[in-house]
Amino acid sequence: MGRRRGPKVSSEPIELDIVDLTHDGRGIGRLEGKTVFVDRALPGEKVLAKLTQKKRKYDEASTIHVINASDLRVEAACQHFDICGGCSLQHLEHQSQISFKQALLKNQFIHFGGVEPLEWLAPLQLVPFGYRRKARLSVKLVFNKGVLVGFRERQSSFIANIESCHVLHKDIDNLLKPLAKMIETLHALDRIPQVEVAMGEKAIAFVFRHLDALGQADIDKLLEFGEQNQVEIYLQPKGADTVHKIWPRGTEERLHYHLPSFNLKMRFHPLDFTQVNLEMNQKMTKLAVDMLDPQPDEKVLDLFCGLGNFSLPLATRAKMVVAVEVVETMVNRGYENAKANHIDNVEFYAADLMVDFSDKLWAREGFDKILIDPPRTGALEVCEYLSVFNAKSIVYVSCNPATLARDAGILKAKGYQLMKAGVMDMFPQTGHVESIALFQKQI
Repeated sequence: MGRRRGPKVSSEPIELDIVDLTHDGRGIGRLEGKTVFVDRALPGEKVLAKLTQKKRKYDEASTIHVINASDLRVEAACQHFDICGGCSLQHLEHQSQISFKQALLKNQFIHFGGVEPLEWLAPLQLVPFGYRRKARLSVKLVFNKGVLVGFRERQSSFIANIESCHVLHKDIDNLLKPLAKMIETLHALDRIPQVEVAMGEKAIAFVFRHLDALGQADIDKLLEFGEQNQVEIYLQPKGADTVHKIWPRGTEERLHYHLPSFNLKMRFHPLDFTQVNLEMNQKMTKLAVDMLDPQPDEKVLDLFCGLGNFSLPLATRAKMVVAVEVVETMVNRGYENAKANHIDNVEFYAADLMVDFSDKLWAREGFDKILIDPPRTGALEVCEYLSVFNAKSIVYVSCNPATLARDAGILKAKGYQLMKAGVMDMFPQTGHVESIALFQKQI
């Protein structure tokens, strides 16, 4: 049986009037009554576009030429913006990006949660470029182009042929071309599909994913690259759940960052989850702790705690913090960070947060305040039974406005009022929206 093909896409350019933006920053137009999502188009513009995909309920298109430009349109700083899929909003003036994200959060609250905060927080923002310290770089040997290292092309599985990236931290960006040239010299140049990069405050680590065992000649070249560029080198073999460091030899497999407002030094493995924007994370942790305002006699619950990014700051002010994470490796990392920072009033637990855990021994005494920092899927199950703890306040940190809004509606039904909310510019130039909200129990 042959593979089912989608509807044929016309190659004829079409004119579209753009009336709005999607949650991921694409323009919204209409063609004969059908919605069209248009890459690199802004509200108020008339564009000439080419259809790229036809779906049953909508079509997708890419801008060929802007006929009438929006006043908010700016020239993208990056020469690869039209091709690379790493960013989606460089054509929109930066302050307008933040306004768009604020409006999106407000609309999601109303649409999915039926709520609106009593107070909107001022946006938390810093520099618009050069902020990204973590990335998963794709690697591909391409005929007549050599080895490409970078992000995927827009609406494509191909790797964009880029020479630099404006959102990456400059110290990582400066290594993109040397990295590609080095990989070109390897015997296994077509067996390395990706390189994970992570940057602490004083070091950069490259984790090379390789499909076959590397020969000694290739390992020597990786060691030489690490030494010449002062980059830590890790190997991640396919089919193995181990990642091991090969340069510098005899050093621990840790990077670190500081949270200066709390005098904390956080250690992490290059493959651990950490925020890509260190400086914004430093401001975010302070904002979250200030909003929750833990007191010296209070017990706090931190859900989806990771390596303790919020748990340890909370512990500097609260009587006791119970930190819960799904992944046991992160629980171990949390204890590691607590010990390194001489903090003894925090307990870490691994638990399934998709089921009711209120009967667990460590949860039975209840909590005065709660912090939640879930993945994009949100904390639906948690919010359904969170009221049993009768916490006075809940701070919810979110990377997805839709699931935050949905969960806000649940918390409202459980007796919590949305007091404050706002966006944090964790991912400038992209459609990703980081936000924070404060809920208080109504008496």
